[in-house]
Amino acid sequence: MTTYTASTLHEGLSFGEAPRWHGGRLWFSDFYRHGVFSIAPDGSDERLEVSVPGQPSGLGWLPDGSLLIVSMTDHRVLRYDGTATEQYADISEYCGFWANDMVVGDNGVAYVGNFGFDLDVMLRDVGVEGMLASPPPATHVVVLADGGAVLQVVDGMEFPNGSVLNDEGTLLIVAETMPFRLTAFDVAADGTLSGRRVFAQLEFVPADGICLDADGQVWVANALAPECIRVKEGGEITARATTSQTAFACMLGGDDRRDLYIMTAPTSSRFEIADQRAGRIERVTVDVRGAGRP
Repeated sequence: MTTYTASTLHEGLSFGEAPRWHGGRLWFSDFYRHGVFSIAPDGSDERLEVSVPGQPSGLGWLPDGSLLIVSMTDHRVLRYDGTATEQYADISEYCGFWANDMVVGDNGVAYVGNFGFDLDVMLRDVGVEGMLASPPPATHVVVLADGGAVLQVVDGMEFPNGSVLNDEGTLLIVAETMPFRLTAFDVAADGTLSGRRVFAQLEFVPADGICLDADGQVWVANALAPECIRVKEGGEITARATTSQTAFACMLGGDDRRDLYIMTAPTSSRFEIADQRAGRIERVTVDVRGAGRP
């Protein structure tokens, strides 16, 4: 197995999520600073791109160049055209709790997950062991057509989190955090999903944010450890990147897409970090370039 050690690139985040490589910069959401930001590849020149009072998470770009943003606490997807923000979709009826991560395909079809339950309260009250003993309720992935209409609702998902599409747009992989697995779907020409199957069953790795590489392997942020792991279909771990604190999301970017950017924080609990600025962006150069979306 190949091992890497990431170094700190940028500090001062509250809780960074949904890193995306776009236009030669790293874009990301920061939950408790309530904004979407971008930074230069070397970690300098942080810019607030757009404020999101409802707490931003998943990001993705439509074919017309406008940015879709998941607004977590009010269960909406917003569209930002570079000047103004408007509601793109209301998915509240499909959310057990906060809306969360999202990936948007080349055709503008978006795949949006949600928590399904109040994770922070459950972790505080019963801990990880308690959740494993009594699994929390399942929830949905909502498929949105270009334009924001609900195209499909996939039920029975256990905390659907980070998602990736391959270059051809024919394969979707979703991180299901609670059962420690990556789940794959076939993607039809209209963006609908079928052929649900396990891509990789992990061992006590609550998969959070993920990204895809050119070998078809998935980098997975381990939400219980200071690391990202690289996983083959079937579950073999082929590489590990260690970080200074717990890893919650990752993205392959840079000019050749071999820079693995990792969002880290001491914890994900809003009760502990909402008023802190301990979040970091860490980076390490890996051997295989990124692929697909995001």
